[in-house]
Amino acid sequence: MTERKPPGVGFDSWVDKQIRDAQARGEFERLPGAGKPLPHDVDSTYDELWWIKRKMAREGVSVLPPTLALRKEAEDALEAAANAPSERAVRRIVEEINVKIRDVMFKPPPGPPLGLKPYDVEAVVRQWRERRAEA
Repeated sequence: MTERKPPGVGFDSWVDKQIRDAQARGEFERLPGAGKPLPHDVDSTYDELWWIKRKMAREGVSVLPPTLALRKEAEDALEAAANAPSERAVRRIVEEINVKIRDVMFKPPPGPPLGLKPYDVEAVVRQWRERRAEA
């Protein structure tokens, strides 16, 4: 532990002396991270939630408003329907996402508007059949 700054000594010179003394004792040798590059976000402005964002990125977690999450889920559902093995699976996938879309249409959560309406199951099935016939 360091001693208290003596009265009458400038703060800068006292801190510099503390650093020089620590260097002389070898306290800056073999520090964790020595010789490693600085994190890539070192030049960005300070963010109070940096540690939360870093942990979420490390664990692959993202937080989206419910409507944006549903938009992504709907997009993924259409892709899954396009790659479904059977017409029955296409209908099930589209009907499941339609239920979620209708729920949000009638009980809007906070966040940006959904901007989606339920998919026409027959149109999606027709597109699925056309893609299957081409392949």
